Amino acid sequence: MTTQAQHALPAPKAQRLPIQTGEVLEIALNKLKASPRNVRRVGHSAQDIEARAASIRHKGLLQPLVVEPELDAGGGASGFYLVTIGEGRRQALRLLAKRKLLSKAEPVRCVVDTLNDPGEISLDENTSRCDMHPADEFEAWKDLSERKGYSVEEIAARSGVSPKIVRQRLRLGAVAPALLDIYREGGLTLDQVTAFAVSPDAERQMQVYAQLAPHQRQTYAIRRAMTEAKVAADDPRALYVGVDAYVAAGGALLVDLFTEAGEGWLEDVALLDRLVAEKLQAQAVALREAEGWKWTAAYLTYPHDHGCSRIWEQALPRPPEEEAERQALQAERQDLIDGYPEVADLTEEAEARLSQIEEDLDALANTFGFDPQEKARAGAFVVLANDGEARIERGYVRPEDEPPAEVEPEAATDGQAPAPDEADPEGGDEDDDDGPGEVEEPLGEANAPISPRIRADLTAHRSMALRNALAQDPDLALVALTHALLLRVFRGVGGYASCLDVKLGSRNLAADGVGIEDGAAARANAERHEAWARQMPSDPEAYWAFVVGLDVDSRMSLMAHCVSLSLDAVRGWDNRPMAWKHADRLASALDLDMSDWWSPTAERYLGAVTKGQIVDAVAEGVSPEAAERLTGLRKTEMIAAAQPQLVAARWLPACLRTPGRPLPWVQAADEAKTAEPGTAPDEADEAEAPDPAEAVEDRSAAA
Repeated sequence: MTTQAQHALPAPKAQRLPIQTGEVLEIALNKLKASPRNVRRVGHSAQDIEARAASIRHKGLLQPLVVEPELDAGGGASGFYLVTIGEGRRQALRLLAKRKLLSKAEPVRCVVDTLNDPGEISLDENTSRCDMHPADEFEAWKDLSERKGYSVEEIAARSGVSPKIVRQRLRLGAVAPALLDIYREGGLTLDQVTAFAVSPDAERQMQVYAQLAPHQRQTYAIRRAMTEAKVAADDPRALYVGVDAYVAAGGALLVDLFTEAGEGWLEDVALLDRLVAEKLQAQAVALREAEGWKWTAAYLTYPHDHGCSRIWEQALPRPPEEEAERQALQAERQDLIDGYPEVADLTEEAEARLSQIEEDLDALANTFGFDPQEKARAGAFVVLANDGEARIERGYVRPEDEPPAEVEPEAATDGQAPAPDEADPEGGDEDDDDGPGEVEEPLGEANAPISPRIRADLTAHRSMALRNALAQDPDLALVALTHALLLRVFRGVGGYASCLDVKLGSRNLAADGVGIEDGAAARANAERHEAWARQMPSDPEAYWAFVVGLDVDSRMSLMAHCVSLSLDAVRGWDNRPMAWKHADRLASALDLDMSDWWSPTAERYLGAVTKGQIVDAVAEGVSPEAAERLTGLRKTEMIAAAQPQLVAARWLPACLRTPGRPLPWVQAADEAKTAEPGTAPDEADEAEAPDPAEAVEDRSAAA
């Protein structure tokens, strides 16, 4: 491309010689038109035009356009030229002119062709071209960067592509040359090369290629192996410290250039762990100083083997004036209620006053806190939760800080040798016969304790009688059971504080369920437990009176909470088929819908199963057509497409389904089918309604 000062525009038609085929002309840009005989019907994309414009601006027009003169209706030359080859370059020049970077009459170097058929040479131009192999392209980009010293932004400006694309191509060009050669020979796909390029470490790339067998070189497996010694940016540790703080401390960050979200990994794991430990410890120290605990300790995960007992918040005493106000409000409320036989008889003024009294009582509700004396011997854990936040667990008492247990005086003789008067006073055998007469037993002390053997004999009879009596009083049995469970659950004791030999275990579900402690169900359980714990007396001796004082509904709710903590329906390596069937029966009786508590997200399920299992899930939960659209996608793309569909359908794996309970996605499909125009609901019901008994059996078998 040249300027107007260097080359004059074509002479007026009256002064020119006839145009010859192959002649090179400098034609003004505004005299060039798109040819109607160009075989390309799908136009160039805006991105392609932008890239060509950037190239022309920095390097000039490297290839001339092929044109033919336009003829008017009378067969004469119109003065315009039709572009047979080079329409993309013409549009790029027009874009530069629109941006005032070129003149609208800028001379453009063109080759005239009036001999060949325009359609045929346009077809040759668009079909005979052979693109270079991507590996050659990647290495060429890398060479341009290294040899010319261009920055990413400068290369992007000169080529008309985004800096992100430049970074991707440079990263692919940095893949180990041996792997690019294998790619050229067809031994690797572009997706596999992209997975290796997650990290620019060529040595590590070759190690991963060598350690993975050919059938193991799936894209996700390569990516996982390339980053297995690194920490993902969404790891709880990274979320807690913050990527910015990690980088500011000198940590190296690896960013995946080939995903939309720009996944990243923190490469210096030791630095990250140190930053996490320091931040947790600082938070623990601040907690101890602010709240007055005897000790605080920081942990990455909750220390289930801590061996501590636990104290709970109690209702704090109110100031005398607040207590007097509360009692006065309660008395006024009761007087208002007693003044009207029926609630419907309340006047507007009475209803308004009752409402105000309830608000005032709510404002005077109990406030809860730890007893300062108990806090002086207790502590708290600061634990990193799965959501990247610090979770504080308060009220733990170490064994050495437990108050000494009170020993009953009579119990002091247990395990000791019997008193002299309880054995043979002479030290001989009771069965010895020393003569024709019996040996007279000494009178002994009247207040001497009886022997453990005699006491055990007597209380065994009493225990049997108590069993018989308790069996005939279900209400009191429920009280006794609840009392025993409370001692186990809230005080960690039972055998020495209750005469019922009730043992209650609780499996650590967090060891099997990743992130389970931060889930909705776990939070609901913890909140309910804390609400009950606040009401518990601090003295185990007072538990019996507490249970007896509860109304029946509260007592049943409290017992249900304690029993629920022992439930273990985990299907792991152990084999407990009868327990699993019992869990299914419980789920059916409770009408449990796990869709309310669990969703098939990438973190919880989709990222851990195979692509085939994801496709099967979509086929079952959404439709076979939706599953078909997922085939051929990379796993990350497949998960991104499948997750919202499966979550919306409330799809569940087989082990989470409740036998006998309709599946949400099946119900939705049936409702949609029934709602189709032209379908009579009654006819559809008659044609498709299965036998209820068979449906239950089918769902149970599937689950």
